[in-house]
Amino acid sequence: MTPQGRGMGGGGGAGRGQGMGRGKGGGRGMGPGGNCVCPNCGERVPHERGIPCFDVKCPKCGSAMTRE
Repeated sequence: MTPQGRGMGGGGGAGRGQGMGRGKGGGRGMGPGGNCVCPNCGERVPHERGIPCFDVKCPKCGSAMTRE
């Protein structure tokens, strides 16, 4: 009979978890490239680094823009 408590297991797992990788998309932090698009009229303007598209107003109709 073996005593209860500490086992003699080897624990040889590879540890291959799925982390949060960096890539295109994902909702936030999409990088400096791309365009901001107006959901109302479809106007596109180049995305400016450091300024979220939802803070940019459409030059044609004044709506808040979204990221393409």
